[in-house]
Amino acid sequence: MFLAVAASKPGSVGQLIGQFGFVRVATAVPMLHLAEPQANTREIIQLLAEAEGEGADVVLFPELCLTGYTCGDLFAQNALADAAWEALEAIRAFTVEQYQGLAVVGLPVRHAGRLFNCAAVMAHGMILGLVPKTYLPNHQEFYEARHFASGMGHKAEMLHKDGIQVPFGVDILFQHRSISGLVVGVELCEDLWVPNPPSSTQAMAGATVLLNLSASNEVVGKHAYRRSLVQSQSGRCLAAYLYASSGVGESSSDLVFGGHALIAENGVLLAEGKRFSHQNCLLVADVDLEKLMHDRRGSCTFFAGFPQAAPPARTIGWGLSSKRNPAKRPLQKPVEPHPFVPAKSTTRDERCEEIFSIQVEGLARRLRQIPVRVVTLGVSGGLDSTLALLVAVAALDRLAMPRSQLLGLSMPGFGTTNRTHENAAALMRLLKIQSGEIDIRSLTVEELKAQEHNPFGIKLAGKTVEIIQKEMEGLSPQDRNDLVFENTQARIRTSLLMNKGFALGTGDLSELALGWCTYNADHMSMYSVNSSVPKTLVRFLVEWIATKHYEGELRDRLFDVAATPISPELLPTGPGGTPTQATEDTVGPYELHDFFLFHFLRYGSTPERVRWLALQAKFQGNYTEEDINRRLHLFVLRFFSQQYKRNCLPDGPKVGTVSLSPRGDWRMPADASPSAWLSWMSNLK
Repeated sequence: MFLAVAASKPGSVGQLIGQFGFVRVATAVPMLHLAEPQANTREIIQLLAEAEGEGADVVLFPELCLTGYTCGDLFAQNALADAAWEALEAIRAFTVEQYQGLAVVGLPVRHAGRLFNCAAVMAHGMILGLVPKTYLPNHQEFYEARHFASGMGHKAEMLHKDGIQVPFGVDILFQHRSISGLVVGVELCEDLWVPNPPSSTQAMAGATVLLNLSASNEVVGKHAYRRSLVQSQSGRCLAAYLYASSGVGESSSDLVFGGHALIAENGVLLAEGKRFSHQNCLLVADVDLEKLMHDRRGSCTFFAGFPQAAPPARTIGWGLSSKRNPAKRPLQKPVEPHPFVPAKSTTRDERCEEIFSIQVEGLARRLRQIPVRVVTLGVSGGLDSTLALLVAVAALDRLAMPRSQLLGLSMPGFGTTNRTHENAAALMRLLKIQSGEIDIRSLTVEELKAQEHNPFGIKLAGKTVEIIQKEMEGLSPQDRNDLVFENTQARIRTSLLMNKGFALGTGDLSELALGWCTYNADHMSMYSVNSSVPKTLVRFLVEWIATKHYEGELRDRLFDVAATPISPELLPTGPGGTPTQATEDTVGPYELHDFFLFHFLRYGSTPERVRWLALQAKFQGNYTEEDINRRLHLFVLRFFSQQYKRNCLPDGPKVGTVSLSPRGDWRMPADASPSAWLSWMSNLK
């Protein structure tokens, strides 16, 4: 017995995977005994027992798995069809108690004077329906029309056998009674290879899990095309797609069958079985129905063709109360801790290249549109401003404009550290842009005097900047809080940049989500190149650009910037210029906030689901359950309270599926209450 499951991290004890929209599915490829239905039944029952142990809600077997696909003219023999139905009855009986999910097997079925290649769908001791194959290949090595009739047009029919009636036709969907969104559609092999597969209509009619019983022989390269078909159809249908093909027990007179098994979800391959196995194979994965349903609701084109299509007319319910132990069903589907950052280095590099190109082209297009003599950018030596600097330089190069048209301003203040100050100066020098430096401390003091504000209780009258700086360095940690002081510096910097030219914004997506910016200061610019880039991805972008485009001292400086702790440097430094302000000490780790943001915005997940997923993920940091609860609560509060800043964002290029532009992806009233999102906190123990 060969069992394959998607790579996993065990979930919390007692957490049901179905509680938050996940469902466990499996494909099963049994060792085939050609033209021996009873022997095949033993293999199938063994696999169903294994699937029950894994907690699979749906198990898919190959096409004609009760008899074998390569029986040829034996399909015309009543003895084979009778034996296949007897075998089906044995499997049906097994689903009364021993297997509690939905089992789908293939067999030849006699109906209305013809023989059909069918999928039999069973659950809790009942044959729920028989779905005949629609498209019969009859070319090259295939001769199915010699043996079988097409199911096309067969709808609203019943098969009468042994005193029972079984729904028969291509118009059937199978809906779970208690698992929200679990609706199963079935097609067979060639049905997937045609221009308009039945599964497309099934998906528009509500099916979220699509099953394909197949018997696809192996020729060079066919497995790759087969995989691409499955992935593509799962993406077009915004569905999970399970594919199980018959294995090596089929006749090898002219063909060899490899037992290809695949599970895909919305264009992503979750699991793939090993071909040419000489043992029973069970492939298990968890699919996320909540994500699929969210994407369908958010698409205005998904259902556009549905009224013109002929939808399935019958929906059959299944699924009784389960006796399974919840503790036996931890989540197997791996939860990506950094959803904005691909874990695979090659994919991450491709992603970085594409994002950088989008940023560069977005800025280049804007610079072509607006005749600009000077582009200004505040260069702080931090991550965001460094990425914006690299984008601006590349955009000027793309337009064949001199780099001297970019004015980088270093504007050190009371919180600027030597490390960031030196890196900022070095980057501007090495990139050969026009550079300047304005110490904003004296401007800040004058502005604070005009406001009659004494920062941190320090009186400013009659004191030099140096004396004020010294007094601030001696402040205790609990006395280092003054929003007016921070915001004044931020607005002075923005004013200087805007008065000198076309000011570029540096703020990123994560900061916008949390409102971690000063209104009409770093919040505002004339074009914001990082506005759709999450913080967890910014470091990888800077490192990728450093590796691919630069070398020597410049590359070293960029890597040092990437290693610098994140800080706005608005609070005064400590003795000897030591940094005293770290963003993540205040708002929490960005890897958590980006995780929350992705699931909250991309899939509309509830806070309860986001929290549960976070508890499954393996983050770089070590976070307790209380840490996650507290940071998620803060995220929701800040996301709602800071919408007023996002309602008037400057233009900036969208680079990913998650964006907060008020002109496109996110339109939200600034005065909305978060109470419905925070009510879950009262239920936490």
